[in-house]
Amino acid sequence: MTGGVDESAGDAPAIQTVQRAATILQAFSVERPRLTLAELTADLAVSRATAHRYARALRAANLLRFDTATATYTLGPQVLAMEAAARAALPIVTAAEPHLDRLTRLTNQTSVLSVWNGEAPTVVRCMDNTSGDVRLSVRTGSPLDLLRSAQGRVFCAYLSAAEAPAVARQLRLSAGLRAVVEQVRRDGYAANSPEDFGVRVLAAPVFERTQVVAALAVLGTSTALSGAVEAAAADSLRLVARELSEALGAG
Repeated sequence: MTGGVDESAGDAPAIQTVQRAATILQAFSVERPRLTLAELTADLAVSRATAHRYARALRAANLLRFDTATATYTLGPQVLAMEAAARAALPIVTAAEPHLDRLTRLTNQTSVLSVWNGEAPTVVRCMDNTSGDVRLSVRTGSPLDLLRSAQGRVFCAYLSAAEAPAVARQLRLSAGLRAVVEQVRRDGYAANSPEDFGVRVLAAPVFERTQVVAALAVLGTSTALSGAVEAAAADSLRLVARELSEALGAG
């Protein structure tokens, strides 16, 4: 403030620009991955021309993509890179690093750490197994299917209704999903189903105090990760997940 004039007033246009860009990006969700310009205009409560101008600027920054065949917008690749960077800054990634290394050495499989992004599991760290003939990996920032992935099933089993109301709703509607959840809670780990592209994944919950904060997983081919090898990997997975949970203060 100088001479009774608020110098921050000159920042108002820039602030409004950032707020509108954030409103556009936040309009996308798992339930609404594709939006038309009319829908973006309604969310912004501005003219169609103004919404188009913002959408064009976000496309130039690779934060939005436009599908000419359907005339819809989706989030762009730069959003995934930013999300991966944000997830990598989470304290749990640092805490989990030695446990991921231990799990990879115990199982001779790739180890993966995923967290809940509010709607689905997201991979935040992948430690590849480099000792075998086949090397499997998962890209950091990749979202995982809630019901088919082992990690998704772990979160279905342990998230509270307050944290994930959509999951709670699906549990009420699906007896099959409730049976899966009961099995995950009984066995202490989940498996992906079906085994997509010949890949087998086992995942176990990681707790901080009493709250599930991540899913720790082992990833291998369905041939390598089967029978007695799978049983041993599941034991190692539960052991390391429990050790990481204890390090985070779980009882």
